[in-house]
Amino acid sequence: MSGLDGPLGPSERDDLLRSWIGPGTPYRGAVLAVSGGPDSTALMGCAALARAAIPLLVATVDHGLRPGSRGEAEGVAVLAAAFGLPHRILSWTGPKPAARLQAAARAERYRLLAGLAGEVGADLLLTAHTLDDQAETVLMRLCAGSGPAGLAGMAPVRRLGAPASGRVTLGRPFLGMPKARLVATCEAQGWPFVRDPSNADSRFGRARLRRLLPLLAEEGLSAERLARLAGRLRRDEAALAQAAEAAFRDLRRPDPAGEGRLVLDGAGLAALSEAVALRVAGLGLETVGGDGPALRLERLERILLGEVLPALRAGVRCRRTVAGLLLTAQGGRLVLEPEPPRRRPPAG
Repeated sequence: MSGLDGPLGPSERDDLLRSWIGPGTPYRGAVLAVSGGPDSTALMGCAALARAAIPLLVATVDHGLRPGSRGEAEGVAVLAAAFGLPHRILSWTGPKPAARLQAAARAERYRLLAGLAGEVGADLLLTAHTLDDQAETVLMRLCAGSGPAGLAGMAPVRRLGAPASGRVTLGRPFLGMPKARLVATCEAQGWPFVRDPSNADSRFGRARLRRLLPLLAEEGLSAERLARLAGRLRRDEAALAQAAEAAFRDLRRPDPAGEGRLVLDGAGLAALSEAVALRVAGLGLETVGGDGPALRLERLERILLGEVLPALRAGVRCRRTVAGLLLTAQGGRLVLEPEPPRRRPPAG
């Protein structure tokens, strides 16, 4: 077995986890998200072998979506005990949605894991997402029509939760590691793992795209290249986001009408590059909020670039709604405010 698909060596294991849980780490404690699959089992085993300088807690989320899921979670508990690590099982209770089930399960998983971290005083959550997961994520978002922010894929590190609630850092130490090497690590160490049948279930888009990856790799679009694309877009997106935040601060104007609205300098917004103007408008929409449907990039592009900015440049009035918010271009300003309630026709 070559080094490209062979098991992780001791020095590699230590290098991958040292900054997260080793001596000198800035974190107080870590929750390890372990489902029982080969990736997360490798994370648990490598963390157990590492010289951890902070308390570690293994957590398994039982989504209750298929028979045997509870038994798998209990199997993780047995292996965690063999590693000398404490373990908790978290259950997703209540009704499950009929549509977008995997997205709902993912959101609930992070909510449960972040809640557990807060409960035990940990400020770090580690997951075992791999290079293959990153490539699949980029392909899924490409199919969904995502822009650069979406195609940047999963970040190696990000924050979970609101600042007021004491946020938890989400870390992905294996994001640059091929899945095959984690499988090989488990096999070499004799760590038992399970395979989730939903990973091959053609009802789910990720599973269908997973089958395409070997064919794409034959044409040169390998998982490594997809992950490299994500890294480049993440770098460029960070620069654009920084420019947009600075422009947003400069273009914001006092609103004599009081709270609940946001006013931006129209001429300054229209003078920005389209990439930055889109992000400034997005920041404005996030600031005002709203109860409408989730904002889609295609709609914001069509409304802002195709109608609002041309109206600002021409000095004509333009009113459009986006994600439950009203955008009004008039008098050299762009005003963002909640969309007024629609009038219903009188009964009869």
